Amino acid sequence: MAVAGEKGPLKEKEQGFVSGPGRDRSDRRIEIPERCRMQTRNKNKKIAAGLVLTGMLMLGGCGQQSAPGGASQGFVPEVAVLTVQPKRLVMTTELTGRTAAHRTAEVRPQVGGIIQKRLFTEGADVKAGQLLYSIDPATYRAALDNARAALGRSEASLQSTRTRAERLRELLADKAVSQQEYDDAAAALKQTEADIQYWKAAVETARINLGHTAVTAPISGRIGRSNVTEGALVAAYQPAPLAVIQQLDPMYVDVTQSTAELLRLRKRLEEGMLQRDGALQSRIRLVLEDGSRYPLTGTLQFRDVTVDPTTGSVILRMVFPNPQGVLLPGMFVRAQVDEGVNPRALLVPQQAVSRDPKGNALTLIVDAESKVQQRMLTLDRAVGNAWLVIAGLAAGDRVIVEGLQKVRPGASVKTVPFQDAAGNNGAGQEKANPPAAGENGRR
Repeated sequence: MAVAGEKGPLKEKEQGFVSGPGRDRSDRRIEIPERCRMQTRNKNKKIAAGLVLTGMLMLGGCGQQSAPGGASQGFVPEVAVLTVQPKRLVMTTELTGRTAAHRTAEVRPQVGGIIQKRLFTEGADVKAGQLLYSIDPATYRAALDNARAALGRSEASLQSTRTRAERLRELLADKAVSQQEYDDAAAALKQTEADIQYWKAAVETARINLGHTAVTAPISGRIGRSNVTEGALVAAYQPAPLAVIQQLDPMYVDVTQSTAELLRLRKRLEEGMLQRDGALQSRIRLVLEDGSRYPLTGTLQFRDVTVDPTTGSVILRMVFPNPQGVLLPGMFVRAQVDEGVNPRALLVPQQAVSRDPKGNALTLIVDAESKVQQRMLTLDRAVGNAWLVIAGLAAGDRVIVEGLQKVRPGASVKTVPFQDAAGNNGAGQEKANPPAAGENGRR
C-alpha cells in the first residue's frame, strides 16, 4: 500500500517495500516506522502552527500596550520660568593700563668733579633739599676766593678813579685841562664801576658752583639705586642721572580707551540708554595684577584730546591715593570706570541662554497660550550670573530657565516660578561687570 503523498511503486522501492501478496512478515514490520514518520510530520506541522499563533498573539499584545503610550503624548511638561522685568543697572567698563609716579626727578650734577660721599640709603624715602652726594669742592672754593679778591681790588680802585674824574671836571671848567684828559678820567671811572659789577657776578657764580658740589634732592619721594659710587668722576648736566626720585603718593594710572568704545558710550548717552550720575563718575575702582582689589578709589583727572593713530585709542589719566605705597610705578592694573546708569536693563540667567552652531544667542520663552517660542538675543555683557540683553526680549516675557531639555518650540508647557540658589526669583546684580572682548551680541 502506497504512502499518501508519494508516487506508488517507485516510492515503495525506494523505501524497500515489495507490494503484492508476496510480502512476508518482515515486510510488515517495516511499515511501522513509516506510520511513526507520518505522525512526526503531523506533530511538526502543529508545532509550527502554534508558534505562528503565539507570535500573532504577542504582536497583538504589543499593539494593545501602545495605547497607553499614545496617551503619554498628551502629558504637559513643567518648566521653571523667569518673568523679565527692567531694573536700574550701573554700567561699568574695564580699562587696562599702568601706574606712573605723580612726580619724577632725575638727579644730575650741575658741576663736574669727583664724588666724595653718597649720603642716602638706596630705596629709602627722601625729603626735598636732603643732601644726596658730595662732590669735591676744593676747586670751586678756590674760584670763589679768586672772584672775591678781584672784586675787592676793583672796589679799592673805585674811590681814587672817581676823585680824579671829579677834579678834572672842575679844572676843565677853568680851561686848566684839556677835554681829552677829562674824557679819559671819566671813562676810567665807568670801567672801574663795570669791573665791580663783573666781579660781583663772578663771586655769585662761584658761590653757586660751590653750592652745587652738595647734590640735594629736588623733590620728596622714594629714591632708587645709585648709578655712581664714591670716587666716580661726574660731569655737569651729564645724560646719565646719578639717581631717580619718584613721588608715590598720590599715583597716576594711565589707561587706554578705544575710540570705538568712546563713540558707543556717547551714542548710548544720546539715545537715553545710559544716564550720567555725578556721584558715580567720581569713583573709579582699581584691580591689581594678582586680581585683588585696591582698597582706595580714584578720580578721573583728564582725557587726552589726541587719538593715537597706531592704536586708535586715547589716554585717560586717573589719580589714586597711595599712602601705604602699595602701588609702584609700572604696575599693570585694570581700572573699572562707571559709564552711567541703565534705568531699564533686562537681565536673564546665563543658564537660560544657549548658542546655535553659528554662535547666535538663543533662549526659549513661554507665550500667553503656554506655548514655547524660541528667541534670538543680542547680548551686551555678563552681569554676575546673568546676561544683559539689549535686543530680543521685552519686559514681561517669561524665559524658561529650568526644564529646557524637556521642551521644544511649539510645545505646550506648565510653568512654575524660577528660584535661584539663594532663593531669589530675579537675575543679575546692581552693577554690571565690564564687557568681555567681543561679547557684544555674539562670541
